[in-house]
Amino acid sequence: MNRTEELIQKDINHLWHPFTQMKLWPEEPPLIIEKGDKNWLIDTDGNRYFDGVSSLWVTVHGHNHPRIKAAIKDQLERLDHSTLLGLSHPLAVLLAARLAEIAPGDLKWSFYSESGSTAVEIGLKIAYQHWQQVGQTQRKTFVALENAYHGDTIGSVSVGGIDLFHKVYGPLLFDVHRLPQPHCRACRLGLKYPECDLACANALDDILEKHGPEVCALVVEPMMQGAAGMVAQPKGYLTRLYEIAQKHDILFMADEVATGFGRTGKMFACELEGIEPDIMCMGKGITGGTLPLAATMANDRVYNAFLGDFDEFKTFFHGHTYTGNPLACAAALASLELFSENRVLENLAASIDHLEKGLAKIAALKHVVEIRRQGMMVGIELALDKEADEPYEASERMGHKVIMAARKHGVIIRPLGDTVILMPPLSSTLEELDLLLAATEKAISEVTETA
Repeated sequence: MNRTEELIQKDINHLWHPFTQMKLWPEEPPLIIEKGDKNWLIDTDGNRYFDGVSSLWVTVHGHNHPRIKAAIKDQLERLDHSTLLGLSHPLAVLLAARLAEIAPGDLKWSFYSESGSTAVEIGLKIAYQHWQQVGQTQRKTFVALENAYHGDTIGSVSVGGIDLFHKVYGPLLFDVHRLPQPHCRACRLGLKYPECDLACANALDDILEKHGPEVCALVVEPMMQGAAGMVAQPKGYLTRLYEIAQKHDILFMADEVATGFGRTGKMFACELEGIEPDIMCMGKGITGGTLPLAATMANDRVYNAFLGDFDEFKTFFHGHTYTGNPLACAAALASLELFSENRVLENLAASIDHLEKGLAKIAALKHVVEIRRQGMMVGIELALDKEADEPYEASERMGHKVIMAARKHGVIIRPLGDTVILMPPLSSTLEELDLLLAATEKAISEVTETA
């Protein structure tokens, strides 16, 4: 038994993988990824694969970027970890100040954690406690979109709305008012009039007319609902939600965990429509994809509700052991320096245009029913019958078969059901994007034509 075979056997015998039916795992021996090289992953047998989903949407500047590695190494020589409970350290301070500079609106206060789920969990608790401490104790619930995904902790699952992931935990969750997501294909593709586009957004007004006084916040993934299958929101949709939230004086909480740090072409998706959230959650790409870090940001309105004398007990009683870890903060600061020095956002326009043009060929495939894109975030939805919009049976696992076929063409991608996700690193070259598109097209054709 060689090294790869030994690792695979130990994986099968001992490792429980996320979002994976482990009964089926041994049937398709996993790739054991050992190294990263710029936008590529290398397995234990030396095979190279283009990282077509940025290692679950986190890799920004490529793997093992020398500047980020150097920043982590330098910080490791100084301080590996120190708590933020009652203490501080330079990089936590500098990163919070930098985030305040780049965040939309007047978001200026950062509370650190380690993942997108915890960032959202913190945001929910902050929103709730804010209202309790300004005398509106009747505000105890939230509004969130259908098919929302905000993470996997109990609060974030409560505002999530994907039955496949969340329904089993129903008895553990708090109630949420559910806002219809944009569901009309014609609307999402911009083929109908604006009043049709905004019909789902206007439903928020109806919800808040009835329940507004009990609502803490609207929680929304801006511009693109990721885990729902890359559901793009039509132009003006987010703006309308924001206007209605302001009208009813509820907090606007943006979950930018997936959409932040350049994924949509702007640093944050809210900037595409000039939205200024009261609370914003970020994670994934914050360190360039190197170390776990997340932040929940708030404006003065929210933050000031937590200020008081000691015996008023207005403190935000929440914290994590590794909150604001110095190594992670070093990586985040180095990543933000690279954004500026390499003009990442300015240069993205060419990549986004190239990606959009390349997707046209995939859109013409017989079993591709729709392609949804925002910036560098892409969802390719497959269907048995394109004209009738008839889906495949879940048991056929067509999305999974496509991503397995793509590996034979040197590309790693991921499915969300039968929607194939492409989210390449922002550092991808045009040639690498061509490889990603060609491999995806071949994989879809091979799988759907033989089904």
